[in-house]
Amino acid sequence: MSGSLCKTLYAFSGDQHQQGLKFEAGEVINVLQVLDGGWCEGEKDGVRGWFPASYVQILEKPGTMNPQRIEDPSHGLPQGWQSYMSPQGRRYYVNTFTNVNGYHSASPAHQTDSGHVTIRKASSEPQSPGSPSSTKRQSKETTITINCVTFPHPDTMPEQQLLKPGEWSYCDYFWADKKDPQGNSSVSGFEDLLQKQLKGKQMQKEMAEFIRERIKIEEEYAKNLAKLSQNSLASQEEGTLGESWGQLKKSLADEAEVHLKFSSKLQSEVEKPLLSFRENFKKDMKRFDHHIADLRKQLASRYASVEKARKALAERQKDLEVKTQQLEIKLSNKTEEDIKKARRKSTQAGDDLMRCVDLYNQAQSKWFEEMVTTTLELERLEVERVEMIRQHLCQYTQLRHETDMFNQSTVEPVDQLLQKVDPAKDRELWVKEHKTGDIRPINMDI
Repeated sequence: MSGSLCKTLYAFSGDQHQQGLKFEAGEVINVLQVLDGGWCEGEKDGVRGWFPASYVQILEKPGTMNPQRIEDPSHGLPQGWQSYMSPQGRRYYVNTFTNVNGYHSASPAHQTDSGHVTIRKASSEPQSPGSPSSTKRQSKETTITINCVTFPHPDTMPEQQLLKPGEWSYCDYFWADKKDPQGNSSVSGFEDLLQKQLKGKQMQKEMAEFIRERIKIEEEYAKNLAKLSQNSLASQEEGTLGESWGQLKKSLADEAEVHLKFSSKLQSEVEKPLLSFRENFKKDMKRFDHHIADLRKQLASRYASVEKARKALAERQKDLEVKTQQLEIKLSNKTEEDIKKARRKSTQAGDDLMRCVDLYNQAQSKWFEEMVTTTLELERLEVERVEMIRQHLCQYTQLRHETDMFNQSTVEPVDQLLQKVDPAKDRELWVKEHKTGDIRPINMDI
């Protein structure tokens, strides 16, 4: 798919990806690279960006398009073989004479010196999808399942390309679930992200409460200074000494006014923005949480359907084998009819399994896209939160400098640390400590 042209099947707004490529249905895009997770990078009208692979159909040549069957662009196919593209953008092949079907591994088809083409079949025998050996379970050594999501086994699969290489991004590290010491699943990767955001909200609230306490101290201090400036002690002093003494008391009133203004600005320019940002943040968190949770429930339901279909197919295959053995013992028209009926049921069960797997893969693709979109949005919100807090704490220190220029040494360390605030570094350290998996899910294979 990389380095080829594709035609868009649906409109894509580009909002689901931080660097999304916007397009309408029916447009032609130059595909630059394809990631295992279902995202493609493409170029259209001089603009580069990312889009879901399931939204497009590969073109053999610019301007040509077959919505279902695509001949292999680099290799010829033998007679009877046809090439198709799955909704996930994966090429597979079907022999119209024998119903043999298969996926490509390194290349879609390998043409030998004698002109024959070899294709890796989905089953070990050239039989229909419902035949006994056509729907063998995928090897447990190549995939693992965590909370109904299929992942490549880290010991057998090559390392997947990062969605955001060179960055410690949320979208690359929060797919698999954590395991407790007993091996039981504990906190899901996305749940870790939500907890991170919730802790951020709580910290923001506590920072606002801290500023509120500082405001109270300033208000009380200003009140005491103003009260002291009105004290009549030593007011009888005369001459130049009396004039100096009167000016000293007046300075207390001026200082009280400065601290009163400082407390008012703290409330309007630091405390209030911290609380306002937090309230808006709560709504976004609830929406993200419910949306991803619903998609995970759908994924679990689709996985249960796949397992049920596998079991049904195994039962039909076993029944077919029993009927076949009976035919070897006793040949009769009734036995032959039973075998035909059992074969039809087995084929139907195979079709049901393929349909369930396809629905599961569609649900996982949707969950994958929304996970990437949501994690990038959470990442953006976290950067925004950290930057907002940094700005308002800088405002606090600026007001503090204006209030008391003689006490700069107490806030200089705060200034230095605030200048070193770096959301990217914070994210790197946090991700290193909390990441729940280095791999992302893959489509289930039959």
